[in-house]
Amino acid sequence: MTEQKNPLRITLPRVWPQRVKSAMLHVISLAQYATAFTRSWAVNSPIARVRLKAENDRLRQHVALLTEEIRIKDARMNSIAPHKRPHYAPTERLSILELRAARAWSARQTADAFLVTAATIAYWMKRIDEEGSDALLQVCEPVNRFPDFVRHAVQRLKVLCPALGKVKIAQILCRAGLHLGATTVGRILKESPRPVPRKPGTSSGRVVTAKRPNHVWHVDLTAVPVGVGFWAPWLPFALPQCWPFCWWVAVVIDHYSRRAMGFAVSPTRPKSTTVRAFLGRTIASTGATPKYLICDKDAIFWSAGFKRWCSGKGIRPRYGAVGQHGSIAVVERFIRTMKDESTRRILVPQRRKTFRNEVSSFVSWYNQHRPHMTLEGKTPNEVYFRLRPANQQPRIEPRKRWPRRSPCAVPRTLIAGQPGDRFALQVDFHDGKQHLPVVTLKRAA
Repeated sequence: MTEQKNPLRITLPRVWPQRVKSAMLHVISLAQYATAFTRSWAVNSPIARVRLKAENDRLRQHVALLTEEIRIKDARMNSIAPHKRPHYAPTERLSILELRAARAWSARQTADAFLVTAATIAYWMKRIDEEGSDALLQVCEPVNRFPDFVRHAVQRLKVLCPALGKVKIAQILCRAGLHLGATTVGRILKESPRPVPRKPGTSSGRVVTAKRPNHVWHVDLTAVPVGVGFWAPWLPFALPQCWPFCWWVAVVIDHYSRRAMGFAVSPTRPKSTTVRAFLGRTIASTGATPKYLICDKDAIFWSAGFKRWCSGKGIRPRYGAVGQHGSIAVVERFIRTMKDESTRRILVPQRRKTFRNEVSSFVSWYNQHRPHMTLEGKTPNEVYFRLRPANQQPRIEPRKRWPRRSPCAVPRTLIAGQPGDRFALQVDFHDGKQHLPVVTLKRAA
């Protein structure tokens, strides 16, 4: 019997144990890099089963990563002695018991999930029917002179739409017909005070003021990552800013009405000719040409070709200050809203058609249903098309003893019916997307 030869051995550097941890980060990032490319092929496959398989694989990975996040946070909490851990609020205790009922957990399973003892869960169950402000478990916090169903409606709206602040909730309910102010919503939600607004940036040159719709437009570009971010452990410590790792979105905003006039999606950073073609399509679809076009001093907009195109269209380009925050604040605020309320709340699709549909749904919801602070609670479409604002229509007053001489929420308007009327809160979703709420109130019989 012949003797086997020794297998080939790979000689490792002497200091290889000192590089294991950094190597693991590189391996994981490379695996994510390769996975993104593989999925990008699958999501564009003409076979529906392959596209569905890619989406299911992506959702499974997302769930696995969320599970790992929870495990890490639980490990930190487990390192604290049980009697030193923060206590749950009365409303959170009731939410835990509601989740227990929904998932059919035992006391031990519930205690393990929320890092308490089984005796604590049993103690909560014994005191579940207590009433009053000192009850161990509570449904809602007391609010001066407002009935319980109003507090419940506001709190449920916050649960269903967590991205909404107290002013936005007040504006939405005001448009739906409820007599409710932002300060009252703040007391109901018991939120921290509003952050101090930043000072607007100043720019050199003459200030352009919009006097009517289609007088001043803003245009800008932004990169929307397909994953959560762009970081990678190798130089230049970032993934390429192109598909399949991100989409480039160009948007045009009307300054006077804050209406999104159009958008375009590109797999790579668009060139100046592509942006000009997009602006030309937007002008053709709206049937109006702006007098001023505000943008930054990016090479795309600063090029001679772009300036000649603006001159040919009769448009005067105006540029924001280099490195100055707020010089193109209107379009930057829209982009931030789009990311905070849409793309960061979903799994950004790798398929171009699907991503375009997502952005199109957000733009339609933003123009039609989202109240704007600068517009005093009106929507961009109401200002652009000169429609009667919904927040100026008569509202429901749920307080029976409300004095008619007292001021109502801004903007002030009439009260529909009699004080003390009841209502039902109805929350629909634009195009069936749960991050785009449409709130309406129906008077109870």
